[in-house]
Amino acid sequence: MNEPEGLRFRRLNRPQIITDELQEPQYKGTSMYCLTHRCSQPLCFRLLNEPPLMSGCYEPNIKLREAQRLFEDQLVGPESIANFGDVIYTGTADGKIVKIEGKSITVIARLGKPPCDGSREQEPSCGRPLGIRVGPNGTLFVADAYLGLFEINPVTGEVTNLVSAGQMVGGRRLSFVNDLDVTQDGRKVYFTDSSSRWQRRDYLHLIMEATADGRVLEYDTETKEVTVLMENLRFANGIQLFPDEESVLVTETTMARIRRVHVSGLNKGGMDTFVDNLPGFPDNIRRSSSGGYWVAMSAVRPNPGFSMLDFLSQKPWIKKLIFKLFSQDMLMKFVPRYSLVIELQESGTCVRSFHDPHGMVAAYVSEAHEHDGHLYLGSFRSPYLCKLDLSKV
Repeated sequence: MNEPEGLRFRRLNRPQIITDELQEPQYKGTSMYCLTHRCSQPLCFRLLNEPPLMSGCYEPNIKLREAQRLFEDQLVGPESIANFGDVIYTGTADGKIVKIEGKSITVIARLGKPPCDGSREQEPSCGRPLGIRVGPNGTLFVADAYLGLFEINPVTGEVTNLVSAGQMVGGRRLSFVNDLDVTQDGRKVYFTDSSSRWQRRDYLHLIMEATADGRVLEYDTETKEVTVLMENLRFANGIQLFPDEESVLVTETTMARIRRVHVSGLNKGGMDTFVDNLPGFPDNIRRSSSGGYWVAMSAVRPNPGFSMLDFLSQKPWIKKLIFKLFSQDMLMKFVPRYSLVIELQESGTCVRSFHDPHGMVAAYVSEAHEHDGHLYLGSFRSPYLCKLDLSKV
């Protein structure tokens, strides 16, 4: 294995995976793919159920339009947000890690090699910071889609590469490192690798093909070991530790659901569904002050209405034709801009939702990070942050 010095890989014994992937469809509107597997019965997996009605907790509103845009045209693609006190940290599309204090923005680190203009061509060398967290000792932990896991001293700017992307782990290459979370003692870092086939710049291919090559991994900061905890997820995206730290919640974007992966304790190696059939395609997930979770979605599955991604999930031959005719940037124009943030109870029940139909104020939301009575809204594409006063909604 081409792994950095000091880094070891360890695979768990094959876990007992509790999943409904191979069950017969039980819901109206369920679509199935069937693939012929050598020496076995056809392998079928469920794609998407009929979307839930946009009613009740999901009733459309315009509450996200109460948000205030911050630093417009000074930040591009601030995907994820973390805070240490009142200091805000985020990563941008041009590979920077920045500190926001009051009205000033300071670059504290660059992970890749310049030139960096945020373009598709430069992403792999420049880097694309995605998930960001503050560790127990005040350092930043960052997941970069192309470069791997990093720990950054926000005072000195010192950057330490913990796990390099591109290396082989468990027989597959880390190609799309996405989000991460850190235990309270700083010993374990749990992170997602969205795909071993597609890079971040090809994320629409990953969504449309429903490729089941996403994983959840663990990095031990003391032993330097990397462990594969769960495999065969469809676009493993945001990740959030449960309060007892015995499991993590993982958004499975393509499947419009959230999985619970047990990472320690008696159920270690198991997985179950935390929330199924969401009204949109979930990105990052973060804790709320009520003890629940904020889930951000930049594309919804309107019901009543028409969802292009749901439609295409049932017609793989059309997807292949579309990618031959249109670029990814062109296809993004066909996906309606509709931002949605929902708050879930610890049980997974929806409590409330905030919407911005057409993304007029908050567009392409990727994360909702709560701090001091406000939601800071990250975006994988927009040139600004948004700040929502929760007392007004």
